[in-house]
Amino acid sequence: MKRILIGIATVAATVGALATAAPAVADPDTNFANELHTYGIYGQKDYNAWIGKITCKRLYAGVDHDAFASANFVHNQLQKDATTDQAWKFLAAALRTYCPEKLPVLDAAAAHPQ
Repeated sequence: MKRILIGIATVAATVGALATAAPAVADPDTNFANELHTYGIYGQKDYNAWIGKITCKRLYAGVDHDAFASANFVHNQLQKDATTDQAWKFLAAALRTYCPEKLPVLDAAAAHPQ
């Protein structure tokens, strides 16, 4: 930790901005897992992060054309007793964490429920 702080201070001093050094960023996969735990979604951290990232890739590639398809994909990946509500919460957390520019698909789903 001390080396990281020294490294940050050295870089900041080099650019003349010691007072504005950015704080360390937490691991997004850990933050994602912690958020999922608040929704009662458990499982292997790496697996859940992988599903979150794949969900974003599916939206980018057009495999899933809307949030309903994405939530269905997520639901099929979760443990057997997962609820639909948990799938939607997982989807929202995944979009916030791994592809925030895709968050409008949630607004579109809310505006046009199935």
